[in-house]
Amino acid sequence: MAVPKRRMSRANTRSRRAQWKATATGLVGVTVAGQQHKVPRRLLKAARLGLIDLDRR
Repeated sequence: MAVPKRRMSRANTRSRRAQWKATATGLVGVTVAGQQHKVPRRLLKAARLGLIDLDRR
């Protein structure tokens, strides 16, 4: 594990941490049984095969 050589100030630590942001998952349109749904790309195949209940919200 990396060990810092010097102590980092509170302001620098917090400004560095503030740069980390979670990104929203991109949704892809899929047509199942004639209805259009938006699902994450990693669930696309499962949605097409009917393994996911898309009507539940």
